[in-house]
Amino acid sequence: MRINRIFLIGPMGAGKTTVGKRLAQELGLPFFDSDRVIEERTGASIPLIFDIEGEAGFRRREAAVIDELTRLERVVLATGGGAVVTPENRDHLRSRGAVVYLEASVDKQLERTRKDKNRPLLQTDDPRARLQALFEQRQPLYREIAHITVSTERGNARTILNGIRRQLQALGDQQS
Repeated sequence: MRINRIFLIGPMGAGKTTVGKRLAQELGLPFFDSDRVIEERTGASIPLIFDIEGEAGFRRREAAVIDELTRLERVVLATGGGAVVTPENRDHLRSRGAVVYLEASVDKQLERTRKDKNRPLLQTDDPRARLQALFEQRQPLYREIAHITVSTERGNARTILNGIRRQLQALGDQQS
């Protein structure tokens, strides 16, 4: 059985967008990044949406986009790191496709995001402490809905993609 709906979850800096684009290309599926879709539709950056509407306003927009995109017949979807905090997002992701949790340590996240100003939750005096708190809050939620978990700590994109494809194949075989 071929899986045609693949949803990437995980913390910021785990590589969801980078890996998602390459996976979609290899599988011949359309790729969407929920954060980019929100920015395109609002004409505003994620930090600006957070400034104007707060996190709650952003999460409402995110829930609507995830509900819509998880209904597509063929898709690779990279979600924002916090998408899993909304129960309806977890339900939609888990029940509508194969959920791939891209796992990354706090150290790796910090290394990959330290210069990125487009991450409103990291605009703080202590980004490491913020990432640690988010990790502790969200990791159980990622694990709860993941069908597959792949570490993005080591190895290049090719190694990570091979691991995802192998596990997706095994998942598809189980569902046949």
